[in-house]
Amino acid sequence: MGPTKRGKGTKITAITVRHSIPIALSIQAASPHESQLVEEVLGHSFLNQLPARLIGDKAYDSDGLDQQLQQQYGIEMIAPHRSRRHGPTQDGRPLRRYQRRWQVERFFAWLQHFRRLANRWEYHIENFFGMARLGCLKIMLRYF
Repeated sequence: MGPTKRGKGTKITAITVRHSIPIALSIQAASPHESQLVEEVLGHSFLNQLPARLIGDKAYDSDGLDQQLQQQYGIEMIAPHRSRRHGPTQDGRPLRRYQRRWQVERFFAWLQHFRRLANRWEYHIENFFGMARLGCLKIMLRYF
């Protein structure tokens, strides 16, 4: 979200499915790297079942994260490659799914329509997280 009146920043991490419907949402401070926040967002899932694949940007290209998700949750991580010494770890077939990443970006654009979230008027993180979940609920109700 970037700089706000309430501090240096807040990261909203989300997992969505088709039609940009959120299934998991988590809020953290802006300083940790995205690859360290994946396990926490999986813990805040709205559903009992987790997805089979996660699609992320280049920040999520990590061998440790790939192994951790595969061993603990049975989830395949799909992310474009950063420059590596040992060469790429995925072939082109899973990376074709990366083209659907725009659906996550659309969800974040919809979340920006809620002024309380875009301006971060909530001082306490619990209130901000509640408003973010309320925004997710409103987005989910469009399709159900």
